[in-house]
Amino acid sequence: MSIEQLAETAQAMVAAGKGIIAIDESNNTIKKRFDGVGIADSEENRRAYRELLLTTPKLGDYISGAILYDETIRQSTKAGVPFTKVMLDNGIIPGIKVDKGPQPLAGFPGEVVTEGLDGLRERLQEYYKLGARFAKWRAVINIGDDIPSGTCIEANSHALARYAALCQEAGLVPMVEPEVIMDGAHDIETCYEVSEVVLRSLFDALYQQSVMLEGTILKASMVLPGKDSGEQASVEEVAESTLMCLKSTVPAILPGIVFLSGGQSDEDATAHLDAMNRMGPNPWPLSFSYGRAMQSAALKLWSQDLVNNVGKAQQTVFARARDNGLAALGQWSQSS
Repeated sequence: MSIEQLAETAQAMVAAGKGIIAIDESNNTIKKRFDGVGIADSEENRRAYRELLLTTPKLGDYISGAILYDETIRQSTKAGVPFTKVMLDNGIIPGIKVDKGPQPLAGFPGEVVTEGLDGLRERLQEYYKLGARFAKWRAVINIGDDIPSGTCIEANSHALARYAALCQEAGLVPMVEPEVIMDGAHDIETCYEVSEVVLRSLFDALYQQSVMLEGTILKASMVLPGKDSGEQASVEEVAESTLMCLKSTVPAILPGIVFLSGGQSDEDATAHLDAMNRMGPNPWPLSFSYGRAMQSAALKLWSQDLVNNVGKAQQTVFARARDNGLAALGQWSQSS
């Protein structure tokens, strides 16, 4: 695929007022979510849940793409229509999570590196045939005493860049996600400093691996105080800190940035995105790629009656998509 086609897909992923829904939880993670609301973890229930999300009426009005898990991209609706066809018919671009998750970084206690490069070229080719047009790889950066180390940041940046180069070779837009984890007692200034170093390292690695930024999307974490810091940062402070960090590290040629919700409440994730867009114009579209912040309310509703609550749960998914779509334009208000 040419860089023009990759760039076109990347631009469509961050189309005005639209964002990405992340439904790429591994089977272990979805089991935890199901356990939390009392749903039995079975392949059929996982399939039914993903069908509920992907067949939400008018979802394509505010959702440009969805990140799927390996099991999900191979599944179909109860009526036998492949999920990828349902998505494309509704103007939603299929994406796929391709990393194998974080593993302990040998010699560096408390730090991890994401694995999954072995055999990735062949897997990407298969996913392309299954209908995927973008992929996602998540790196995990923990903040703590004397961490993250330069070694951890460099190892994860290198893996993200190798993954991104392989994606573009296979005709997939790479979504690169270096998540600075919210857990910890650090203040917002520490989060800013770590985020800045991580993003500088990432873009240096992408350059070294000849990744074409015009066909790449950044999935970024916001600059926030640690969950255990006791610090309450205002919406404006989070938005200003995040924007300043991005403007000092992310090249303007990038087609767009989508944020992860990363443990924020549904409303906080929306309010922070809205505030950043109100502070624009910015060098790139700023949108969302939310998982829990798009789904948690719907999952609770559905768990109460798996047969009769599908419609109600879908209304919640649509409402969350609409709110975040408005926030991506800087037009959200709590009453909207």
